[in-house]
Amino acid sequence: MLVRISKTSLTTAIKNSSTQAKHFNFWQKCSLSSQTKSTVNIPSKENVTPFPPLTEPIPDLPKPIYSTAKEEHQVTQISVLSNGLKVASENRFGQFCTIGVLIDSGPRYEVAYPSGISHFLEKLAFNSTKSFDSKDTIMLALEKHGGICDCQASRDTFVYAASAERNGLDMVAKVLGDIVLRPRISDEEVDIARQTVQFELESLLTRPEQEPLLMDMIHAAAYRDNTLGLPKICPEGNIQKIDRKILFTYLKHHYTPSRMVVAGVGVDHKEFVSAVEKYFVDEKPIWEEDKDLVLRDRASNFVDESIAQYTGGIILEECNVPVYAGPSGLPELSHVVVGLEGCSHQDPDFIAMCVLNMMMGGGGSFSAGGPGKGMYTRLYTNVLNRYHWLYSATAYNHAYADTGLFCIHASSTPTHVKEMVEVVVHELVAMAGSITDNELSRAKKQLQSMLLMNLEQRPVVFEDIGRQVLATGSRKRPEYFIQAIDMITKDDVFRVARRLLKSSPSVAARGEVRHVPSLSDLQAGLLDSHGRMPGSRSRLSLFR
Repeated sequence: MLVRISKTSLTTAIKNSSTQAKHFNFWQKCSLSSQTKSTVNIPSKENVTPFPPLTEPIPDLPKPIYSTAKEEHQVTQISVLSNGLKVASENRFGQFCTIGVLIDSGPRYEVAYPSGISHFLEKLAFNSTKSFDSKDTIMLALEKHGGICDCQASRDTFVYAASAERNGLDMVAKVLGDIVLRPRISDEEVDIARQTVQFELESLLTRPEQEPLLMDMIHAAAYRDNTLGLPKICPEGNIQKIDRKILFTYLKHHYTPSRMVVAGVGVDHKEFVSAVEKYFVDEKPIWEEDKDLVLRDRASNFVDESIAQYTGGIILEECNVPVYAGPSGLPELSHVVVGLEGCSHQDPDFIAMCVLNMMMGGGGSFSAGGPGKGMYTRLYTNVLNRYHWLYSATAYNHAYADTGLFCIHASSTPTHVKEMVEVVVHELVAMAGSITDNELSRAKKQLQSMLLMNLEQRPVVFEDIGRQVLATGSRKRPEYFIQAIDMITKDDVFRVARRLLKSSPSVAARGEVRHVPSLSDLQAGLLDSHGRMPGSRSRLSLFR
């Protein structure tokens, strides 16, 4: 049986018991006595740590630097040095910086040289120079500042870049100045580059991925024997032809201040300009100090400045495309690329062309990007989801200074090559058809999000600054492109689609491609309002 006992009775019982006084005092401290005041929620004034309170700054700590979204902290500053070299930078928040050199150089300028020079220079980058006796010395100098480096060549632009801590700016500028203007390019290094290029050529022929070869082929078909049609991958017959003197002759004529931009992100502009002047202006190129490095029978300024001439054409390569190793489930495939003349990145239709490219989209039938990765684009909904024998279909938009190339790359089993081309032609013609509001809105939002997400990365911002300044002498902010994308209408997309369809087609194909339709049949299909080619069935079978 439970009985309620009052607090007074309990206290009296404890006092009359033989319990020691200290136990009673403890009981009182536990608030059994109503006369004891609680100290809960009363701040203690005793020092429990040697550090000052959080309301006061800790002594001897460096002053913090906070990120800011102010407009003046996001301005691209551009300076032109005494020799004509452009220097562009943006002081982006962070401990690291990315700086590099962008040059008007690449395969399109190799018409007077053996094709493949850019391929060689890519392999020779960051080797021994006038100030650094080996590649290891350069790597150690960069590693002291947490640095990494890279070199990439596109068809019309060469990029040397490095990322390091901000306090290593001077050393990184010295490395870049040396590798661009003062490389040694020893005979031994050229021999190693030859072996590397030879290995890459052999590797490309044994890999199932066909994109590098097909991109060379479609450009060769579209710009036959001129500028952008010259090969990016070194032809096997030129590997032994390219030597030290040819490389130095090319560098002398193309690596000039007027053709270069030095760009930086995460640097103070004045410090950056000072470092660039020291290593790119005050110190001279190695070919000016040693005249014997270059070929004597070359003209004083032999640089190809011709405008790209779109020709259209077809290049077929009958071969067996390698199959993916392991249980991939993919059979041997045949690949076809159909291209049309696009527009340059300075053309008023450039933004509309980019929106059209996003609307077409595409990818592989086994996309690893998760749900929703391009699944609502036309090449998914109209092609990959409808024809089981098509394994990939992707749209590309290549834009250059004076022209562009819009193309669709598709792959299927060899037995369906003809039908695959018919499907691609039909989708190209359908670009100029009806467009839904959701379709256009989704393409525009996807393009905007891709632009902004890419520009969150410091190296991408560096390349964006460098390429824009190299092409136009200035840089447009991302807000400009976001607004320009928003202003694109259905009529704009329809107009650029009609513009594409007016050009002659270009075709490149690898694999078992003997059933690829002729160029005249493709042209007839592109001119037909329904995209039907001569001899094709009115409706393709979904299950054949």
